[in-house]
Amino acid sequence: MAKIRNGQRIGILTAGGDCPGINAAIRGVGKTAIVKYDMKVIGISDGFTGLINKEYRELTEQDLSGILTMGGTILGTSREKPFKRAGKGKNEISKPVLIKKHYEQLDLDCLVCIGGNGTLKTAHLLAQEGLNVVGIPKTIDNDVWGTDLTFGFDSAVNIATEAIDRLHSTANSHKRIMIIELMGHNAGWIALYAGIAGGGDVILIPEIPYDEKKIADYLLNRSRGNKPYSIMVIAEGIKTPGRDGSAAHYLSRRISELTGLDTRETVLGYIQRGGSPSPMDRVLATRYGSSAADLIARREYGNMVALKNNEIIPVPLAEVAGMLKLVENKDPLVVKARNLGTCFGD
Repeated sequence: MAKIRNGQRIGILTAGGDCPGINAAIRGVGKTAIVKYDMKVIGISDGFTGLINKEYRELTEQDLSGILTMGGTILGTSREKPFKRAGKGKNEISKPVLIKKHYEQLDLDCLVCIGGNGTLKTAHLLAQEGLNVVGIPKTIDNDVWGTDLTFGFDSAVNIATEAIDRLHSTANSHKRIMIIELMGHNAGWIALYAGIAGGGDVILIPEIPYDEKKIADYLLNRSRGNKPYSIMVIAEGIKTPGRDGSAAHYLSRRISELTGLDTRETVLGYIQRGGSPSPMDRVLATRYGSSAADLIARREYGNMVALKNNEIIPVPLAEVAGMLKLVENKDPLVVKARNLGTCFGD
């Protein structure tokens, strides 16, 4: 094991979409770095934009108090991708060069990047440019490769499940099919977990192609079998032909046409990303943050902290960059849901 090095100077940034638990992760990194390792902690504003524009401030232990339960991020965020179109024009310094220059001017020993797939890919590219980087995985989508769980996911599933619970009563009262669209462009983890937790009859996710006719037959069989209402839980990223508007709007119209049953849709949207993190996300984000500070103290740069079998381990950013963790058709949870009679449209 590498010798512990105290007194380093580290930067922290949060990039990509906001999600519950980011502040808990900032606190986990910062407090461990300050209290345990006597490090200086520099908070960088608005993701990689802050490094490009050199916008930052030192974070004290007092700055990190009281933020554990807060949603959003005290540092701000952006979707800046500095390596996208990174070539420079005449008399223009490229963004990666600016980031490296300002990293050195700030005299940083390491940069902590808190974010999802895009952020972690950028972190890996910065590591290739010679920066010391440690990544922390966050996203409500739970689609970061190399870790069992990302913080933000549990909070999103809780919010989505509560919404589904509320739809049951109105669906039953009016004898309707209720379609709820949840976030997830490429990965259907939220729809899968919330769909099972909320008792969804149909769950549609991007990874499993569906047949509208099979869904219609399934819903008609339920109606004929004295089950007067049904709940459909769908991910926003499911494929729909010539879609105009949301996936839920498209399917609501098609299911109504195919079955003649009264159908309504709800798009939950950004509500899934807001608000205070769940207790589980607070704990996970804290574990990630504190473990990131431990990696820095051991100079184990170029890694992302990851959860494997309830242990926090380092995973090389090179293995994570550009990868997505998707739901497989034979995922144990999918299999169990099918055994309960849940329809995936295939």
